[in-house]
Amino acid sequence: MSDFLLHAPEGANKKPKRVGRGSSSGLGTTAGKGNKGQQSRSGSAVPYVGFEGGQMPLYRRIAHRGFSNYPFKKEYDVVNVSSLEAKFSAGDTVNKETLVAKGLVKSVRKLVKILGDGDLTKNLTVDVDKVSASARAKIEKAGGSVKTSEADSTETK
Repeated sequence: MSDFLLHAPEGANKKPKRVGRGSSSGLGTTAGKGNKGQQSRSGSAVPYVGFEGGQMPLYRRIAHRGFSNYPFKKEYDVVNVSSLEAKFSAGDTVNKETLVAKGLVKSVRKLVKILGDGDLTKNLTVDVDKVSASARAKIEKAGGSVKTSEADSTETK
């Protein structure tokens, strides 16, 4: 019967800290709030993150001007030519779906860029978002073809 008595292990439940209940409690006099100042007063709360005690806060002292491209930046998952050599066989099509299936890219929704690190001997049909100039040269030298959904900056020049 004693197997079914459920209780918390020893030391799991502590008694709450009772502050301001006399000096013998260890939390009397200032009740753990230190001496004087805004935080020691009742009802004290620093108004907001960045509040500097009435001094002009840093975020308002610094000029905020100009344009930030951060919300519009594009992040690419990069795959090197050496990875294509290792994972794909000759004549295969390299696109987002096949890259996800081979474990080179995590999601089909991410943008993919092929970089030219390594060597390629197999002819592959590459259809991704972006391809570097060196990767394009290696793929075409091996007899493959490259098709990108974005217009590369190298083609427009």
